[in-house]
Amino acid sequence: MQSTGVLEAKKKRADSSKPLLMKGPAKKMKRHWQLYLLILLPLAYIIIFKYIPMYGAQIAFRDFSPVRGFTGSEWVGLKNFSDFFNSPNFWILIKNTLIISLYSLAVGFPAPIILALALNEIRSMRFKKVVQMVTFAPYFISTVVMVSMIILFLSPRLGFVDLIVRMLGMESINFMGIPSYFSSIFVLSNVWQGIGYGAVIYLAALAGVNSELYEAAKVDGASRFQKVINIDIPGIMPAAIILLILNVGQIMNVGFEKIYLMQNPLNTSTSEVISTYVYKIGLLGANFSFSAAVDLFNSVINLILLLSVNYFARRVSDSSLW
Repeated sequence: MQSTGVLEAKKKRADSSKPLLMKGPAKKMKRHWQLYLLILLPLAYIIIFKYIPMYGAQIAFRDFSPVRGFTGSEWVGLKNFSDFFNSPNFWILIKNTLIISLYSLAVGFPAPIILALALNEIRSMRFKKVVQMVTFAPYFISTVVMVSMIILFLSPRLGFVDLIVRMLGMESINFMGIPSYFSSIFVLSNVWQGIGYGAVIYLAALAGVNSELYEAAKVDGASRFQKVINIDIPGIMPAAIILLILNVGQIMNVGFEKIYLMQNPLNTSTSEVISTYVYKIGLLGANFSFSAAVDLFNSVINLILLLSVNYFARRVSDSSLW
């Protein structure tokens, strides 16, 4: 009798749990409607501004006319891509874009890591906060103001850099007018503006490192350099790999606004990149189809690089985007 009562009680509990297990998606959404409402706005933003505009990518395959619209314009296939590949500007744009992008990656990627590792070793909290404030402050300067500062600092006879050059007994140098200096000015100013913000990410990763590892290293007599090599760097490696994948995925997108503002007729030979070329040809020249083809080619290259680097990172480490 007792075992029968236990079986009946278990059967009742199973029956009472069936409605919870058999709830459909609609009932689950009704139960957690606050969470779905929370993601509704960012989901709508992604759909409206990211997916719907993909319909306009067909401009690259048409002889687009605003009067005839998307479907009314003549379909020309890969003609716009062929015109770009055969144009005399193709290799110049690719070379300038790659030089600035790889230069930025080689200098700009390790700089925040080095700063974060150095700040992590500072024992004086007051000095550490001062350094963080000084390095983080340029991040809030707008691009227009930043370019104005760069032009003013490097201006012949007016900038303090030229003043230092003349104090050293050398002649004035028009830094912004020498094509070979453009990539260095662009990259180093980017590092100055973004190194503090990038270091914050790695400092957050260092804060998550198990403190017992430092205690064990101290017991073993490890030096500060050995702690950095064996504890700090492995601790920030997952975050560094993710950021490296994202940076490589944007390697063909040097950026438009800053480069365009820094351009002048004297440095165009090294400062003309794909993004500025698309703006000049597409908007200023009203050649929408050709500029769309150039931009689509640029996006496809970025996608291939992103997939390749993510695949390689997944094969050699435990960190990847997916």
